[in-house]
Order: sequence, then C-alpha cells, then structure tokens
Amino acid sequence: MRDLVEIGMGRTARRAYELDDIEIIPSRRTRSSKDVSTTWQIDAYRFDIPLITHPTDAIVSPGTAVAVGELGGLGVLNAEGLWARHGDVDEALFRLVQATEDSEDPAAAVKVLQELHAAPLRMDLIALAVKQIRDSGVTVAVRVSPQRAAELTPDLLAAGVEILVVQGTIISAEHVSRGGEPLNLKSFIADLDIPVIAGGVGDYRTAMHLMRTGAAGVIVGYGYTPGVTTTDSVLGIGVPMATAIADAAAARRDYLDETGGRYVHVIADGGITTSGDVAKAIACGADAVMLGEPLAAATEAPGQGLYWTAASAHPSVPRSLVAEAVDQELDLRKLLFGPSADPRGVTNLFGALKRAMAKTGYSDLKEFQKVGLTIRG
Repeated sequence: MRDLVEIGMGRTARRAYELDDIEIIPSRRTRSSKDVSTTWQIDAYRFDIPLITHPTDAIVSPGTAVAVGELGGLGVLNAEGLWARHGDVDEALFRLVQATEDSEDPAAAVKVLQELHAAPLRMDLIALAVKQIRDSGVTVAVRVSPQRAAELTPDLLAAGVEILVVQGTIISAEHVSRGGEPLNLKSFIADLDIPVIAGGVGDYRTAMHLMRTGAAGVIVGYGYTPGVTTTDSVLGIGVPMATAIADAAAARRDYLDETGGRYVHVIADGGITTSGDVAKAIACGADAVMLGEPLAAATEAPGQGLYWTAASAHPSVPRSLVAEAVDQELDLRKLLFGPSADPRGVTNLFGALKRAMAKTGYSDLKEFQKVGLTIRG
C-alpha cells in the first residue's frame, strides 16, 4: 500500500525515499568476493560491470568511451555534444575551463557551454568519433535527444553505432506537440535493428509505457547530482531514487508477466556518488547504474575536473551548473577497481560492489536485487 501523506486539506503526496534513506541488510550467509559476478547483458552485448556512463562531454570523449569499454563497462558518447560540433574540442574545453577560473559567476561557464553548443552539428565529426570507438573493438553507444533522434539515427547507424540511448531530462512514450511531428518512440524503435535504451523516467506508469515501446532498457532518474543539477530548482521536478528504481523494477516485473518473458533492463541515473550508492541502487532493483560525477575524478575524463550534464547547454532553460567536482588524481582503472586508500567510497566503486554482494551472500546481480532493505529511522 502506498504511503500517502496529507500536505493540506484535500491534497496528499506520496512519501518516497532517496538512496541515502535506505540501508542493505546482511543475511545469514557470506561468501568470498572472488566468487561474486558483476556481469550483465543487454541484448547481445555482455559487460563485466553494471556501468553505463552518463553521456556528458565532461567525462566521455571517444578515448574515454574506449577506456570504459576495455574495463568492462559501456561508455556513451553524446552525439549532440562538443565532439559532434567542434573539430578542436581541446580548444573548446580550454574556453570552458578559463571561464570557470576567470569568473566567480556560475552563469559564466554555462554561457560558454551554450555558445559552444550553438555551433551546428556536423555528421562528419560524429562519424569520426564513432569510428574511433568502433575501431577499438568495444561496444559503440551514443546518446541522442528525443527531439533529434529521428534526424540523427540513420547517420549514426551508418557510422556503426550498436546501442542507441534516447535520453532527455524527462521522456515519455507520448509527446504532444502543436508544431512539428512528435517522436513516436514505439514505431521509431520498431524500425531499428539495434537495442534502444530510453529515459529518464521517475514512476511506474511512465516506465511501463517506455517498456511497451520496445526499449531494451529504461533509464530511471535524470542524472541528479547534488550541487550540479538544478532541475528541482528550475522546474520543481524531483525523483527520489530509491523509490523510483523500485517502482521501475515493479514495472519490469509486471511487463515480464504481460509479455510472457520479455525482460527490460532498469538503469539508475541519479543520486549515485559513492560505491555504497551503487550497491543500494542494484539492491532496489536496478540492473546497471549510469555514473556521471563520480567518474570526473578520472585522469581520462576530458572535463579536467569539471562536471556538468547536457542540460547545462540548453539555450533558454539550463538545468546544470558547471561545477568543480574533484581534483583528477586517479586513472579510471583504480577509480573502478582500486586498490583504494580512500575510506569515503568514492574509489574502487565496483570492487566495493562485489564486497557488498559477498558480505550479504549473493553471487550475481539478479540475486542481489532480492537483498533485504531497511529505512533509516
């Protein structure tokens, strides 16, 4: 039964929970972390760790996408970002870094990003970036917005993209538009021969609608990062992640029954800053996590210690700051797998996930989704 709270006469709201509000309960069984598997598979593509990168230029260049893929995750390049608009991305990033150093006004860096994204998309640059990833032998994934998915996808397929991520801050299977032809996600996906991951969503109903479009995966959340994303301040929209993930997992279960066995993956995107958050997201029902700001610490991240989301470059309603996230001190391998001397849970992210699974007695990700949970008092 839903936990409804009266917020005024005749008006109720559902009580929901963030990942910080819950804890994982150990079971009577433990095992060695060497006996734990973190592999997962979406469609024909198998990965060693349940990691998808948030598609922001701050952490994903073609080179970083290759590095993530070689370490067992899935790097997602933004097909509408800087690598699709500028031949010299290093110069564009230098302008952004200078803006953060020369001004204390947080709007200054956002304005530079808006100017950089005002440059037209160039398919030759997108194809070149995709080729660099494809030639390495790792799985090629790119992100497009719902508004430009139909326009860009044919060229992306021709370039060799293997997984398409259709992602907006908030996405639905039904978009009503007065001018122009809205994207019919169901027919769009039906015409493709590659898996599509779509999102973000924050509730059971929308997750179920996206699953019924034929999406192979559904993104839950909108990449919320404390001190970086401002969707809650700008639009008043928020997604308490523990509840949102559990709701989407319930939709996945019901859709599995409805279709007689079609499984749709749930990807958690938001509120995940530590290895403990990764473990709790899987425990709530996620199949994989989409990480952004935690990866900004990697020396391979192109943002040079800065972090922002794609929503920062919106021409009229930006919803992300350009934040100085961290000092870049660790290579990506150590960030993901350790060893670590930092006790805060910000390094060895997936080594810690294996340890959490081992301490609670579970040997794979699907089993770990059944672990007991408790709410903080």
